[in-house]
Amino acid sequence: MGSIVWAVLVAASVSSGRQQEIGGDRLYGRVVTAGGAVYEGFLRWDRNEGSWADLLNGSKQMPWENERDAERLDPDRDRRDRGGGISIFGLRISWSEEDQAYPSAATSGIRFGHLQRLEVISGDRARLLLKSGQELELEGGSTDLGDELRGLVVDDPERGEVELRWRDLDVIDFMEAPAQAVPSSPRLYGTLTARGGLQFTGFVSWDVDEILGSDILDGEERGRDRKIRFDRIAAIERAGPSAAIVVLQNGEEVELRGSNDVNRSNRGVSISDPALGQVQVGWDDLESVVFEPPPADAAPYRAFDGGRRLYGTVETEDGALLSGTLRWDNDEEYSWEILDGRDHDVDFDIELGHVASIRNLGSWGAEVTLLDGRTFELNGSNDVDDRNKGVFVTTEDGETLFVAWRDFREVTFERR
Repeated sequence: MGSIVWAVLVAASVSSGRQQEIGGDRLYGRVVTAGGAVYEGFLRWDRNEGSWADLLNGSKQMPWENERDAERLDPDRDRRDRGGGISIFGLRISWSEEDQAYPSAATSGIRFGHLQRLEVISGDRARLLLKSGQELELEGGSTDLGDELRGLVVDDPERGEVELRWRDLDVIDFMEAPAQAVPSSPRLYGTLTARGGLQFTGFVSWDVDEILGSDILDGEERGRDRKIRFDRIAAIERAGPSAAIVVLQNGEEVELRGSNDVNRSNRGVSISDPALGQVQVGWDDLESVVFEPPPADAAPYRAFDGGRRLYGTVETEDGALLSGTLRWDNDEEYSWEILDGRDHDVDFDIELGHVASIRNLGSWGAEVTLLDGRTFELNGSNDVDDRNKGVFVTTEDGETLFVAWRDFREVTFERR
């Protein structure tokens, strides 16, 4: 237990000199309901999102232009369809989206900080207006959109906390919190250490549920129920499959068990890392989380630009260099979009705007290097293995070129 106590002391000494910008990292907006009521304040979305660095998850329709380019340029498209359909008069008909090489929809996600407005369109669809002026539609596929939404809580200083369901919503305008606005509870922030030794620092979501200092960690201590506010907790360390050691701010150590907060039934601990995206770790792969106050510049609304087109240089296996705007996996083409994969049993959702380069490691995976120098070897996703639908490069003269995974060596991204 000495290592985690030492980590708590180090974190305390580092954070003691910080002057936190109160509420600058927190989601804030004006909500107009379907009935015309208006609420404004700090937002808690689907229980586990409350900062600008958190992800709004859903799925998006694939543009028909992407399918057209694949039909024209990808010689292996039909072979990779895996027999999940038939061709009639040149038209491909697939009966299972899992069997389609080019499905009509793709999982997607975007950090809340890129959003200017969200408009509810229907039962599980929303139109998003980004800071860049781009518009896109996302639909269900997670509990973030539609009737599965676990509630939107608005901390309105005039009305108190108001909880709304998806059917109540019409429009949400996102904005920076006014200087005088102070959240009733701070967002959890800290450093997660995974079993393989990887560490990530950012905004914490515990059990895909608890994100604020006022939230409660439940468990049993020696057969008695114990409820501890997270803002009293300095660190939590997994103690096997069915227990956790909790270090309190006052130095007390408590062993808790008997609850999904502190055993293998935990749904996962995630970190919204401002310089990466989001990572999630299951209970068996978690070592510890050490909490600390977020720094003043931990990811304010103004730190997000709404995204831009991906641009870079692709190097092929035969040494050719192709530069231009990029479309990765025939799907992701903006810096706000997400690259998925796994490394050491950690699930990664990496914002492409933070990626410096991607290098092919073979059929099983890829090496991803971030702008801050961190490198991960990712696998387990069609974004980073031979199920990738290829890289499409549109050169300065408007020509679109296709590079299959087997011919791809490395891509280096440039900001323009």
